[in-house]
Amino acid sequence: MPGRSAMTGWVGFAAVMMVIIGTLDFFQGLIAIIRGQYYVLTANQIIVFDIKTWGWITLIWGIIVLLAGLRLFAGHGWARWFAIVIVSLGIIEQLGFAGGNQYPLWALAVFLMSVLVLYALLARWDDYKVEVTL
Repeated sequence: MPGRSAMTGWVGFAAVMMVIIGTLDFFQGLIAIIRGQYYVLTANQIIVFDIKTWGWITLIWGIIVLLAGLRLFAGHGWARWFAIVIVSLGIIEQLGFAGGNQYPLWALAVFLMSVLVLYALLARWDDYKVEVTL
């Protein structure tokens, strides 16, 4: 497309990655809700919520991330800052999941994708066409 730079692709990449991250979070929460014994807890872990509550929180969080990715893909200016905040909080959530779980690769994969999304959103935004609608 004429008039768009290569960095515009980073914004599209961030939007698609947020949809993927939101979907992964959604299914991670759904698994915790449906199969409460799927995630193994050890005696030395600090658990604030039970597994089903954590599953609901993660499921709802996945929906929020997915919707933020779709709004970002639509080109809304406010979606960039919303996505930065959401992805930053998601990184903290995934670090907590990686540190207190028997499945750290799942959380580390989502963590790495979130870091790439932050880079894509913070590297350059000026060349991307933004709609100023709410």
